[in-house]
Amino acid sequence: MTGPTIPVAIWADEQKYRQEGEEYGQKVARVAQALSDNQDHFNHFRDILREQRFLPGGRVQAAAGSYRRVTAFNCFVMKNVPDSMEGIMDVAKEAAITMQLGGGVGYDFSGIRPRGARIKSIGSQASGPVSFMGIMDATCKTIASAGHRRGAQMGCLRVDHPDIMEFISAKANNDKLTQFNISVLVTDAFMEAVKADSDFDLVFEGRVFDTVRARHLWETILRYTWDWAEPGVIFIDRVNQMNNLWYCEDISATNPCGEQPLPEYGACLLGSFNLTKYVKYVPKSISGLETKFEFDWSQLEYDIPHVVRAMDNVIDETTYPLKEQEQEAKNKRRMGLGVTGLGNVLGALGIRYGSGEAKEFTREVLKLIANRCYMASASLAAEKGPFPLFDEEKYLRGKFIQKLDSDVQETIARVGIRNSHLTSIAPTGTISLTANNVSSGIEPVFSHYYDRTIQTFDGPMVERVEDYAYREWGIKCDTADSISVEDHVGMLNAAQEWVDSACSKTCNVGDSVTWEQFKNVYLQAYEGGAKGCTTFRASGKRFGILNASASEDVVEEPEQASDETVVEGGACYIDPETGIRSCE
Repeated sequence: MTGPTIPVAIWADEQKYRQEGEEYGQKVARVAQALSDNQDHFNHFRDILREQRFLPGGRVQAAAGSYRRVTAFNCFVMKNVPDSMEGIMDVAKEAAITMQLGGGVGYDFSGIRPRGARIKSIGSQASGPVSFMGIMDATCKTIASAGHRRGAQMGCLRVDHPDIMEFISAKANNDKLTQFNISVLVTDAFMEAVKADSDFDLVFEGRVFDTVRARHLWETILRYTWDWAEPGVIFIDRVNQMNNLWYCEDISATNPCGEQPLPEYGACLLGSFNLTKYVKYVPKSISGLETKFEFDWSQLEYDIPHVVRAMDNVIDETTYPLKEQEQEAKNKRRMGLGVTGLGNVLGALGIRYGSGEAKEFTREVLKLIANRCYMASASLAAEKGPFPLFDEEKYLRGKFIQKLDSDVQETIARVGIRNSHLTSIAPTGTISLTANNVSSGIEPVFSHYYDRTIQTFDGPMVERVEDYAYREWGIKCDTADSISVEDHVGMLNAAQEWVDSACSKTCNVGDSVTWEQFKNVYLQAYEGGAKGCTTFRASGKRFGILNASASEDVVEEPEQASDETVVEGGACYIDPETGIRSCE
């Protein structure tokens, strides 16, 4: 059986990705036709889509071949916000245009002078970057009202900015910056100061505004994260050190969910291989066991070139909100292909999530995807030409490129490469739901059955759903709350090894985790090679969109939540499509 079959999956696919009156098979054919080079490619890619072995990002599914003027890109980063009223308003305008066409956006506010700094031209004092974030927040609220896709933003600030304390506490409430995720850009110099428990300067344009104890600032960041699940942390020096385009761009912000560090006007395509579709049942007559599953490595390897070819075509076929974004995208041809359903697959294979075997399986899958994606992109370069900013000598010196198999590196040296970046781990909330609720991204299963809040035109809708592996295979996979936070972080680090951009993963913090243990989580992420880290503590002050149910009874049809409906845990939620944490 292909396509979504459970009520909530059908509803999500119909409302978000299909055109009016369009059936699932028609949507698949529309997307495949728009992104195929020839009939043979169409046939292969259509079959991959129809069987949901690959799930393009929601924007791709909604936009490809559509009459709608929307972008197929999920993520954008705006130009660094300048230190002038005119410049700030220009960025707000460009962000509004981008969000109107369906893109989520990220910003770096580090270029705005701190609160209280003198503005000589008008004889006044600056109000600081946090105050100006309110402009973008209000803009996003207005744009979000225009459709099913909620507006999504990421706000970033360097850890050495004088207003860092105001920034990290900006979301310690239920009513401010509700359309933002926020992340601190943490430098290697700061982390070394934390380890040494030394002083750390807060500076702007070379002037020292204050000197703080690095460890105190670090623990303040973590204390707000402990309570409010924000700010996130981005290890920005590592992001740039590991960047394939280290020689021609500087990165200082990410998309709203954090898996795409991007330069100014950077844009990225997203899509995920649905790993559950590569699980094969082995009959008892062969395996000797009642239930035995194996992973189909050959099918995954076969599918990858067809997917890379199709996704590369999106770059030339889609609508761009801004001409600067189009130029940036076509100069580098970035994409971010990842996985979903990992938690379900580990359960089917009898592997405990977070174990050494789980980390090794994750590495093997992502290593295969990385090497085959890069080889497929090199083949496209031989056929269509490399991306315009490709510099053979410098590109091959990239730290991630040097990890690839020797034959891949040799091919790139010979013919170039079509796409500067190829892999990413997105949260995949909605596309995973449309695949009949497979486990999201590289996350474990949240619960075997639970209530999920879905945002509709008419307000929140609460739907009871079952986990895919539990419903289809009768397997109760390891759930998020049963896994130690150390194992969560270990899986993040394992995945990052073979991802050229970054990984969106929430490291769940159980009630048994002490404050002292929590403080070590982010150090574990840093020392383990992660490019960023996000945690969520269920007993904190911010609550999630998913709420475990005490009953296995599943609601057959979606029920509209009334005005009096209160979602368990309060009125705050995390939108799995955008990653935005907000409170109504």
